[in-house]
Amino acid sequence: MTMNFKRRLPIPMEIREEMPLSADMAARKPAFDAEVAAIIRGESPRRLLVIGPCSADSEDSVLDYVTRLAKLADEVKDKLLVVPRVYTNKPRTRGTGYKGLLHNPDPEAPADLLEGVKAIRRMHLRVVEETGMFTADEMLYPANFQYLIDLLAYVAVGARSVENQEHRLVASGVPMPVGMKNPTGGSTAVLLNSIYAAQAPQTFIFRNWEVETTGNPLAHAVLRGYVGPDGATYPNYHYEYLERLADRYDPEKFEFPAVVIDCNHDNSGKRPLEQARIVDEVLDSVRRSERIAGLFRGFMVESYLVDGNQPVGGGVYGQSITDACIGWEGTERLVRDMAERL
Repeated sequence: MTMNFKRRLPIPMEIREEMPLSADMAARKPAFDAEVAAIIRGESPRRLLVIGPCSADSEDSVLDYVTRLAKLADEVKDKLLVVPRVYTNKPRTRGTGYKGLLHNPDPEAPADLLEGVKAIRRMHLRVVEETGMFTADEMLYPANFQYLIDLLAYVAVGARSVENQEHRLVASGVPMPVGMKNPTGGSTAVLLNSIYAAQAPQTFIFRNWEVETTGNPLAHAVLRGYVGPDGATYPNYHYEYLERLADRYDPEKFEFPAVVIDCNHDNSGKRPLEQARIVDEVLDSVRRSERIAGLFRGFMVESYLVDGNQPVGGGVYGQSITDACIGWEGTERLVRDMAERL
């Protein structure tokens, strides 16, 4: 029961200097960030789509996927602003198993965290530079997001992290929209408290620094379903739930009330092919209710090249090694249908 401090890792600034973003892409990012922010603030007619693999495990297949996605995103750009999921950390309910590219840059070898840090930076860099698309990742470890801060257009705080004080405080200083997911138990009160904390100015200790934040007005809700007391999964994207959220998401207390619907996870019962049906139902609700339409900002979708999932080391190119995803053919249909209905 000891903690062995093995070696000092480079600080984020050192990694960013060693592996820099090109001047051209750095110059393009503020305009893209402004477009994402305009959607969250409700100032843009477009909707946000954060889409990609459950876990970005393989550089080659992720690049293949996002290259295809970039062409599809251009096709629907009048209706949707697409941000690719390049999720390099994987939360584990029991704390064991595959934890994502950061911890397992080579799933068949022992963990090498320095190589993992460089691997996640390299993957995001290649996506940005080779496809022109800025990325989304989950802030599973608050101290690590700065390794990617110049590349990310969107950050998510997951269901297991959203009740954690440090995640909320760090989210208050992140310079891009942060989607705060409802906790695994589904509490709307906890969700709204997390958003309130992320929107408020904060002072705290971070990476051995005393830091102050201004608060993040672009922190917003992400509904991903929940697990009931009986252990079963339950959705929270239905019309009645969205109405209740609109009632409680008081614009007197929160800046820019906004919700993104996560179509997989407990909303689909981890049945990825249900995501298209969920999109249709949510868009029906948006059409029927001005209050829901005023809150709705977009979707999250888990998608990869091949339907389903496989074990680590399964060998199927472009198939998830974590949660099951919808494959590329289904993705094209879903995105085009979504854009047509918006």
